[in-house]
Amino acid sequence: MAPPTPRNSGRLLDFRSDTVTRPTDAMRHAAFEAEVGDDVYGEDPTVNRLQEYAAKFMGKEAALLVPTGTMGNLSAVLAHCPERGTEVLLGDNCHIYNYEGGGISALGGLAFHVLHNEPNGEILLENLQAAIRPDDAHCSRTGLVCLESSHNRCGGTVLTLEYMATVKKWADSVGIPVHLDGARVFNAAEALGVSVGSIAAHVTSIQFCLSKGMGAPIGSMVAGPKDFIARVRKYRKMLGGGMRQAGIIAAPGMVALKETLTQLPKDHANAKNLAEGLAKLPLVSINLDTVETNIIIFQLKPGAPDKAVFLRNLRERHGVLMSGFLNGVRAVTHFDVTAEDCKYALLAVEECLQLGQVHINGEMNGKAKKELHQNVNGSLKGYE
Repeated sequence: MAPPTPRNSGRLLDFRSDTVTRPTDAMRHAAFEAEVGDDVYGEDPTVNRLQEYAAKFMGKEAALLVPTGTMGNLSAVLAHCPERGTEVLLGDNCHIYNYEGGGISALGGLAFHVLHNEPNGEILLENLQAAIRPDDAHCSRTGLVCLESSHNRCGGTVLTLEYMATVKKWADSVGIPVHLDGARVFNAAEALGVSVGSIAAHVTSIQFCLSKGMGAPIGSMVAGPKDFIARVRKYRKMLGGGMRQAGIIAAPGMVALKETLTQLPKDHANAKNLAEGLAKLPLVSINLDTVETNIIIFQLKPGAPDKAVFLRNLRERHGVLMSGFLNGVRAVTHFDVTAEDCKYALLAVEECLQLGQVHINGEMNGKAKKELHQNVNGSLKGYE
């Protein structure tokens, strides 16, 4: 039997990341109409309005627009730790350590002091306390603590306000600032049922993305004390992030902050429903306790097809894109996929897993194989 035609005349359902969203019509219009100036001179009015709005949103003195989250984290860490050789305490599963090219070391001469992340994304306070270097000529100076929420590699888990408050109180007592990689902090706030300012209140500085789950095509923000943001601006320029008429980037970002956050509850509900459906499949292993936001990480059990084969079949047979992630598969919901899309994706996963069993267990007889395709593809038909 021929593979089912991907739904919507070949439209791909992309669950690889919430960075794949397309800007809304309102964002495109805002970019087209944006009032611009030279932001390197601080003269782009749209950028200035976005920075003022973001700072107020986070409850911080100032904020700065940067092209990417990686540049935002890097420039923030460098601004906190200008002395080469300084140690940065951070989790072994955090984004800064795993996915940002070792920038704080390569470009800042800083040392990663990596500590274990618990399954919920926390770094135990006792581990942080034990990692502080003594005031000794033989030792590096401990200069910064980095946290992440929601936590990507931990499956989108969220740090509690109680935990963050405890870490901040301790860090203050030893004179160390706390930086939050809050790329998806709006998802974290939605999961906790609090404002993002309530989260940002427990850190010295925060980086958050306008292009993850919020629909903006580009841009991240760094927020913190005014003198700190002045240093971040210098490092942004040093890293090649000084932009001229950047209002065309800032304008969609403002739309994202004002108009698209209402979508996040739907994204979380879709993720929860998809995860619960996956948990019912016999060849899938998933920890539902970690599905707190819009990220789903699941593993294929023995007897399932090879992960690469599974992902290829998912795309080629059904137009569904997911990504290999750690020892499993990651799916991320966002406003370009609907509840119906998630139902279709679940059925597509089931079909690809069953198809793998056919090949693993040997060829089924013609009648049984035909019934398998009819049963699963019949379920998929309504979503094509």
